[in-house]
Amino acid sequence: MSTPGKAAKKEKKKPIPVKTSLNNPYDLRWAPLEKGQKAFILNCLTETIEALGLKKIQVRVKGLRSSRRRKSKQRDSKPPEAEKTARQPGWSDEASRRQLAIGINEVTKGLEKDELSLVLVCSSIRPAHMISHLIPLSRTRAVPACQVPGLSEGLSGALGLSSVLALGFKRGDTAFSNTVGEIASKVPPLCVPWVPTEKEGQKRKLDLSHEPGQDPTPTLQPLKVKKTIPNPSKIRKPKKKKASAQKQKK
Repeated sequence: MSTPGKAAKKEKKKPIPVKTSLNNPYDLRWAPLEKGQKAFILNCLTETIEALGLKKIQVRVKGLRSSRRRKSKQRDSKPPEAEKTARQPGWSDEASRRQLAIGINEVTKGLEKDELSLVLVCSSIRPAHMISHLIPLSRTRAVPACQVPGLSEGLSGALGLSSVLALGFKRGDTAFSNTVGEIASKVPPLCVPWVPTEKEGQKRKLDLSHEPGQDPTPTLQPLKVKKTIPNPSKIRKPKKKKASAQKQKK
């Protein structure tokens, strides 16, 4: 027979963990492109990529046995140096590839390090919050960015990739400098509510680092930690005394 105390303990259930979260009150959206700008941007990019010959070389191997048979046949027919060059996967032009940031992760890292001069994002990304963080990052770093419909479909074949969800161009590049200048002039400005515009910025202190008559671009200040304070609500366990110290006292 079970005692009433034990039965009461068994009936108790574990508390349901609850995590509070706040939604963003601002509705961040990409500024739409004007009519005809989509075809212009895609044509400029494809022409530049084809002129540079930038493409990813992929080697597909169906199975180990078939690959071993091919290796034995090619060794008999081709010299070893030609075999290595023909089978080496990678990009056709490594220098041009270093000037690009392909994918959402690379574009995010490039914006955080302030290395990009232009950002293009595909409009077919679902869910939309996967790229919503790129709007404030681009705005605070004064980088022109826009959402281009059909970006992945138009550039994936030219680059030899399955998809191109985001594309960024690094600063100081020479291969894409003309293309970036032409596309950046067609990109509409982004609207981020907490970044002050020219009218709102007049109430703030003037930044004399720029020349008079020019619109000052917002810059991100580095974070400096002045002092670290330990958590006072943290429960600290008392330190256990060593056994040797206790023996000496006895």
